[in-house]
Amino acid sequence: MPNEPLVLGIETSCDETGVGVVRGHTLLADALASSVEEHARFGGVVPEVASRAHLAAIVPTIRRALAQAGVTLADLDAIAVTAGPGLAGALLVGVAAAKGYAVAADKPIYGVNHLAAHVAVDTLEHGPLPEPALALLVSGGHSSLLLVDDLAGGVSALGSTIDDAAGEAFDKVARLLGLPFPGGPPIDRAARDGDPAAIAFPRGLTGSRDRAAHPYDFSFSGVKTAVARWVEARRRAGEPVPVPDVAASFQEAVADVLTAKAVAACRAHGVSTLVIGGGVAANSRLRWLAQRRCEAAGVTLRTPRPALCTDNGAMVAALGSYLVAAGAPPSRLDLPADSALPVTTVTV
Repeated sequence: MPNEPLVLGIETSCDETGVGVVRGHTLLADALASSVEEHARFGGVVPEVASRAHLAAIVPTIRRALAQAGVTLADLDAIAVTAGPGLAGALLVGVAAAKGYAVAADKPIYGVNHLAAHVAVDTLEHGPLPEPALALLVSGGHSSLLLVDDLAGGVSALGSTIDDAAGEAFDKVARLLGLPFPGGPPIDRAARDGDPAAIAFPRGLTGSRDRAAHPYDFSFSGVKTAVARWVEARRRAGEPVPVPDVAASFQEAVADVLTAKAVAACRAHGVSTLVIGGGVAANSRLRWLAQRRCEAAGVTLRTPRPALCTDNGAMVAALGSYLVAAGAPPSRLDLPADSALPVTTVTV
């Protein structure tokens, strides 16, 4: 509708320059420039390489998004930008660009939380988010369970990873198996030909003592180490490594813990809607297992399409539009880029 907030969103928290344009809950443009190939030979994201790639891509990507949406800077109601968490140098590129465009066009600016934006992007496909809702955010740097009472006012952290994030574990296991970076998609593909019950890899923080101390926290360092030891033992014995079975069994261990704890949190807090976001939310086994367990628990599952799970400008624009519609005050022009922005802080 024409009276819904029209917002430009800028995302540069890691290795992808994303710019989206959203009107209310309608996605008008989602432009992306990725530097993932530049990082692949290092087996992970190199912060300086990412920052330089953002500098080169930011202006052309913003122009492309505006052209796709058929709007100009003057048409916008606000500009939203990821202010954290993320790589400090990468964040600075996006925040500086957003400030420049906001001043040039005389538009309010909203510095937003990257993780909250992963929740907001779901509204572009499924409409307004029921509140309260529970959000499971799983990516290369974060694995968190959030209670969302009011997305504009703040969220409550129920749990998070105490070591490796889920996406980080996928990358490390992929490297062990000789699969390319980033590790999520190739492990997902390899697992289709494997048996998820072939190898009993451990489920972190699921023992009775751990459940009492860390009911909604995650740990993926142990399963990553277990995979490394299993693969090393096979190679030492001169036996072939069954990559599909290892991939499927590892993937099952991660998806099992994530979905079990998310559904348990829904039940404990009387929440009937679960949103899954972040890059790992594109994993087919995670989506299937979450759907099955949510149906059994009477919980409605909402997952954006895979293209909207990874970092993108659309999610930032969606959160910005939500904030404008809710009457949230904009950020100051001297807003910082905060690489360690707490998940409970939605706007800066």
